[in-house]
Amino acid sequence: MPTSRRSVLVPKLVTSLETYDRQQFSKDLLAGVVVGIVALPLAIAFAIASGVTPERGLWTAIVAGFIVSAIGGSRVQIAGPTGAFVVIVYGIVQEHGIDGLMVATLMAGILLVVFGVAKLGVVIKFIPHPVVTGFTSGIAVIIFTSQLKDFFGLGMGDVPADFLEKVAAYGHSFGSVTPAAVGVALLALAIIILWPRISTRLPSPFVALIVTTAIVQWFDVPVETIGSRFGEISASFALTVPKFDFQHIGVLIGPAFTIALLGGIESLLSAVVADGMIGGRHRSNMELVAQGVANIASPFVGGIPATGAIARTATNVKNGGRTPIAGIVHALTLLVITLAAGKWAALIPMATLAAILVVVAYNMSEWRAFRAELRSPKSDVAVLVTTFLLTVLVDLTVAIEVGMVLAAFLFIKRMSEVTNVNAVTREVEDDNTEEVYSDPNSVRTRRVPEGVEIYEINGPFFFGAAELFKDTLARVARKPKILIIRMRHVLALDSTGMHALKDVVHRSRRDGTLVLLADVHMQPLVALTGSPVLSEIGEDNVFGNLDDALNRARRELGLAVEPPPPNVTPTVRRESGEHEVV
Repeated sequence: MPTSRRSVLVPKLVTSLETYDRQQFSKDLLAGVVVGIVALPLAIAFAIASGVTPERGLWTAIVAGFIVSAIGGSRVQIAGPTGAFVVIVYGIVQEHGIDGLMVATLMAGILLVVFGVAKLGVVIKFIPHPVVTGFTSGIAVIIFTSQLKDFFGLGMGDVPADFLEKVAAYGHSFGSVTPAAVGVALLALAIIILWPRISTRLPSPFVALIVTTAIVQWFDVPVETIGSRFGEISASFALTVPKFDFQHIGVLIGPAFTIALLGGIESLLSAVVADGMIGGRHRSNMELVAQGVANIASPFVGGIPATGAIARTATNVKNGGRTPIAGIVHALTLLVITLAAGKWAALIPMATLAAILVVVAYNMSEWRAFRAELRSPKSDVAVLVTTFLLTVLVDLTVAIEVGMVLAAFLFIKRMSEVTNVNAVTREVEDDNTEEVYSDPNSVRTRRVPEGVEIYEINGPFFFGAAELFKDTLARVARKPKILIIRMRHVLALDSTGMHALKDVVHRSRRDGTLVLLADVHMQPLVALTGSPVLSEIGEDNVFGNLDDALNRARRELGLAVEPPPPNVTPTVRRESGEHEVV
């Protein structure tokens, strides 16, 4: 597909229907029904783990799932409530209540639409891998620990939100374990793990839910159920208008941004995984817009935040889904189940949902990736561990913010270490060998006049390397009449780098030294054009190659100009993938 078409905001449903046929509809229909069945227990479990009632999870999966499939940028993306949101949603509900959650979700939806319209889809995918792995593993730990109460049937009150307080509360209550709850949870866990060996057509979480619920009801097993904790599940549709309190909107900006960033990251990661499975190419900006619209609509049906779900998307692909029709069928299937059998969901044991979420947490933990990341460079390990610990011990919002800032600073440090400034003139003077150098553009192939110094910058010249540049030139003991700064390896120049150049020109002028720039590439040249730095240096003192700069120095010294050495390769500037010979 042409790049121009991928970049515009066109839903994948529109282009998928251009070649749609009856055979593909049959596959999409089957896949949609299967995914709808898979989504039922997960929607309920994620809602309860997030501190809200089960029906809020169901309506989120129905409405958000339909919208994302109808207008999204992926052929096979399945959206709904996911484990990634459990931590942030639970925290918002505890601090700001359901109304605060609805407003934060609405604000996050608006932010996602803005991200998509501003074409930030590609940028969001650049989140460092240690940050993603760190907060994902941290969320998995929190989900796992939050389910221990229901898994073991502990006789305790509400589970504390703080991790350390939660662990302490479990320690005090562990003597109240309910054997019946443990038995139901272990049976559900065994079914989830072993059922795929028998059949992959019927999802194992759904089988575990049906079997354990039936056993609990038939044998009157004394365990807590959804109904005993939350009462009867309302299967009726009710339009809800979020209650806006402008005094609290400022407080909710942080959580809303976290929901938007987390939703954008997870949905695009899911879309990338799906692309690899079907050999397709999603439209990231359109996907962000769809996720935004879904999260704007979700609060109006009493829903919670939604995003692309990797596991459900993979299930869709494995069962033959190849167009957004499968996702639409998934939402309609869930709607039918909710309306027809929603009241029966109250019979589901809480221990069964805890077992399902324990498996979700295990799959989400990516412990193998976490362990492998620990063998990475120390800076990446620092980002990983910091993000993980802050997610578990403090807050997901703080973890993402600190993780991103720490990763950015460490990246700047690494890039500044890559950039170096060399006094190439000294190297030529100190070299008395007869070695023949293969680089025809080397300074060693030129005759450098007396009184001329050449320094070469290697690497991006940005704020992380600016101080290194100024410190290196400040240590020049002898003040040359002409200083040539060669920039053939500088492909990027920012405002701090330009300010450093300006400082060097000022200082050199006081010492009676003329500064010339040589081998300037396109990006630095464009950055300099129109800036006060260029007028300070002088347009006549900026050259596309070293030979012109040396001849300018010779004229300044009253010497005769010289032709360039033979076999000299012209400087090649690269801009937008094209080659321009200077």
